[in-house]
Amino acid sequence: MSEKTNMPSPCFVLEEAKLRQNLELISKVSRESGAEIILAFKGFAMWKAFPIIREYIHGATASSLHELQLCNEHMNAKAHTYCVAYKEGELNQIIAGSSHLTFNSLSQLSKYKDQVAKQGVSVGLRINPEQSDVETALYNPASPHSRLGVGVEELKEGLPDGVEGFHSHVLCESDSYALEEVLKAIEEKFGQWLPQIKWLNLGGGHLMTRSGYDVEHLIQVLKAFKEKHDLHIILEPGSAFAWQTGYLKTTVLDVVDRKGQKTAIIDASFTCHMPDCLEMPYRPKIEEGNEKLEEGQIAYRMGGVSCLAGDFMESYGFDQELKPGDSITFLDMMHYTMVKTSTFNGIGHPGIGVIQLDGSFELWREFGYEDFKNRLS
Repeated sequence: MSEKTNMPSPCFVLEEAKLRQNLELISKVSRESGAEIILAFKGFAMWKAFPIIREYIHGATASSLHELQLCNEHMNAKAHTYCVAYKEGELNQIIAGSSHLTFNSLSQLSKYKDQVAKQGVSVGLRINPEQSDVETALYNPASPHSRLGVGVEELKEGLPDGVEGFHSHVLCESDSYALEEVLKAIEEKFGQWLPQIKWLNLGGGHLMTRSGYDVEHLIQVLKAFKEKHDLHIILEPGSAFAWQTGYLKTTVLDVVDRKGQKTAIIDASFTCHMPDCLEMPYRPKIEEGNEKLEEGQIAYRMGGVSCLAGDFMESYGFDQELKPGDSITFLDMMHYTMVKTSTFNGIGHPGIGVIQLDGSFELWREFGYEDFKNRLS
């Protein structure tokens, strides 16, 4: 990790070399499996990094009009678009900026499919195979009562005319063996319609860049399914692109000791800047300390700077006492982090920068009062 003295604090820092390493692997999977892999902005939308990404892949998925505009403008491509529901006033612009457009319900499909097809956009339908390895209920879209995707019972009268593809997104940071089970469920529940479609979008959650992931198994699973059903296969991971490619640099502002519990107050916030830590929940690793207290170490909670009582992480172990001015570096903060930040309490958004291939740091963006004010009225 490069020298952090010339970075503002707090600051999200992308490491270009690590991003390129992930992109090389993703490109290999796409090339050897025959599947198209595109970027999901809902996981990673740092658009100043898109010129790097465009060297390796050539498309993206959008979940809203704004993401579609970002795709058109900065990925230089039309979007694979899926929205839970489309607003009538936005649909013409969405159609114009899309190559594929997927509907979440039969009612919206019936209402808009002819309008979409007339513009030469491929029409898709999201399906729910009710198979997932996601254990956290908040993040599991495959429950029987999920609002996301059509169940097989809704197609008892057959697949509506005009549908050219299925979209299934039921994984989250999963492995290739979980994907294999999902494909089995798709065949079991929706297999009778696979000969009628041209493409199958398997959504995100394919964490192929994680250490220990069986990449060769993924390639074989995708290749076999593609050949068996003569389908164009699409994957749209977000986390896999940005996995372990950067960090959030913060600084200790104060240390409080309440009845023997030491808390280091940092100049960032879990609820504002790292909400997944509270929602998922998970404990991020930090560079300067251990997740588990080791013998002889000092225990410190990490306290966010907002007024929310729960804006903290339980104790980490440190070799030395913490003091104001010390750096605390939260690792693996590029995916599903910046895209979820807020300015609750008026807390400033961290800066955004990159460590380039030569090791130099470039600050891409800083935020101030106007950014906070312009989100409100």
